[in-house]
Amino acid sequence: MLPVLYNNNYQIVQSPGTIMILAEMVHDARMVHMERRSHLPSRVRQWLGDSIGHWEGETLVVDTTNFTDKTRFRGSAENLHVIERFTRVDVKTILYKVTIDDPTSFTRPWTAEYPFLATAGPIYEYACHEGNYAMEDILGGARAQDKAAEEAAKKK
Repeated sequence: MLPVLYNNNYQIVQSPGTIMILAEMVHDARMVHMERRSHLPSRVRQWLGDSIGHWEGETLVVDTTNFTDKTRFRGSAENLHVIERFTRVDVKTILYKVTIDDPTSFTRPWTAEYPFLATAGPIYEYACHEGNYAMEDILGGARAQDKAAEEAAKKK
């Protein structure tokens, strides 16, 4: 859940036994199992890992293991272990703190933190379109075609 260039919004939904974290980027939905106290057997591997959570006061702590060897977060492999802490700082801010550990990939665990700021508005569909970067050229080309068609019609 580290920020990228765009689509950094998340929607967090809590039900009695599970918390779902929906990422706007690629619409990954993570399930955090709140009633389970141990991880699935290590032979059960998932792209987003196996997440179990608990509350430490006002902080949601999420412990995730059992990633596949294809996850490859920052060079990590299947031994990746992620501990996340979500703490509400105020009405519009959650402090996100993550500790990454993978002894086969890193010399020691490392930690990052940053605020999640509330946004007004929906989570948008993640989709790539040619127009994202070339809208001016696309519209300019369309206008040139319109002009050529008008000129051809005048000649008839």
